[in-house]
Amino acid sequence: MAFVPGIHILTYERILQTKTWMAGISSAKTRFALLPGHNDEIDDVMSLPSEVEVAIIGAGAAGLGAARALENSGLSVLVLEARDRVGGRGHTIMAAPDITFDLGCGWLHSADKNSFVEIAKQLNFEVNKALPPWRERAFGNAFPQGERDDFIHSLDEFYDRAEKAAEEAHKNGCDLAASTVLEPGNRWNPMIDAISTYVNGAELDTVSILDMDAYEDTNINWRVRRGYGALMAAYGAPCPLAFNCEVTLIDHSGKRVRIETSQGTLTANKVIVTVPTDLIADEALRFHPALPTKLDAARGLPLGLADKVMLRLDDPEALPKEGNLRGATMRTAMGTYHLRPFGQPCIEGFFGGRFARELEDAGDGALAAASIDEIVSFLGSDYRRKLKPLSESRWAHDPFARGSYSRALPGHAGDRAELATPVDGRLFFAGEATSPNFFSTAHGARDSGERAAGEVLKALARIDR
Repeated sequence: MAFVPGIHILTYERILQTKTWMAGISSAKTRFALLPGHNDEIDDVMSLPSEVEVAIIGAGAAGLGAARALENSGLSVLVLEARDRVGGRGHTIMAAPDITFDLGCGWLHSADKNSFVEIAKQLNFEVNKALPPWRERAFGNAFPQGERDDFIHSLDEFYDRAEKAAEEAHKNGCDLAASTVLEPGNRWNPMIDAISTYVNGAELDTVSILDMDAYEDTNINWRVRRGYGALMAAYGAPCPLAFNCEVTLIDHSGKRVRIETSQGTLTANKVIVTVPTDLIADEALRFHPALPTKLDAARGLPLGLADKVMLRLDDPEALPKEGNLRGATMRTAMGTYHLRPFGQPCIEGFFGGRFARELEDAGDGALAAASIDEIVSFLGSDYRRKLKPLSESRWAHDPFARGSYSRALPGHAGDRAELATPVDGRLFFAGEATSPNFFSTAHGARDSGERAAGEVLKALARIDR
């Protein structure tokens, strides 16, 4: 990866070498920045270059994937990141000195096809291959085994009907909301909807049956012991990055693309856009001339919401390692709880959909309070004194995310391909929302960045002929 002559752009690798970095995981308070006037332990005061050959907007998994794919291209490349860190919706913190917490993505979904598995091996990150706690590791009497078996049976039947409905939708060209295949009157419907809020970040009435069917799930799910976000940070270490550099306008009206940012203006021959769909849909990032098809596609792929909360657990040996706690609540507004992940003294709570948004809107601490109330209702009042809130995510209120991961609205399954299509051989698009089969995942995002980088190289090759 080339640098612009006369301009020194700091790589994340150099920053990491000069900062406190514990076992590949940044502490909650650690922040890195690259911007004019920034005063730090190292001389990282520099301005943006006036021009680069390829600008990448966003240093999440897609942006990092694009940058790494271009690192031996000989092109001058710069990743513009609005935050003061890499990873986007992948972020690992130490919630406590002995508790690792992935605020965002935490599972290597479809691990046998997940490109981050090999990356973890190359970077010496331990991959934990233990079974996830979702089905086999239920704990307690809040969801008796007989009831749980009946629920799983109804859930499996729902997915069977959904697959058949998607086949019919493909044949007749008429997409449906996934909620239409719920069995009328089934007592488990609210909890099946709750599963959708975890998987899709939204209830079934806003999920396309064709999009849901397109997702490829091999049912192999592993974890990164030091954190998925920490793995992304290590993966992005060689990349040239400009932090605290929010891009607000991409002007492609001239011979070169002009990029307006919070740190100044630069131009590029090619631009790879990797920001979440809601930033495009809300026009937080604008294009000139306007790109109405991209705007429509982004609005057809809104971000759902999935939030996590981490609670310290006193007397942890009373609960099993890697257990699952969930009640037969008969509600959609419910949490699911991972007991002692990696054997740590904690419980990780997970909320999705409208309920997660309500809790976020209620303010800091609402997720933790709801978690503790629900856990106490399952395990008894003694647990109120045993649980201490440590940290919680608020992805809907993150101005550079505005949600967790995309789903296609009914009738909009084709918008993923539309969003991914390059414009005029100069603007390229990546991100989990552009992945045809692995949307909503970090590896789907990373792979899409690699795909967009390949499109840039092909476009340049055509010019050179």
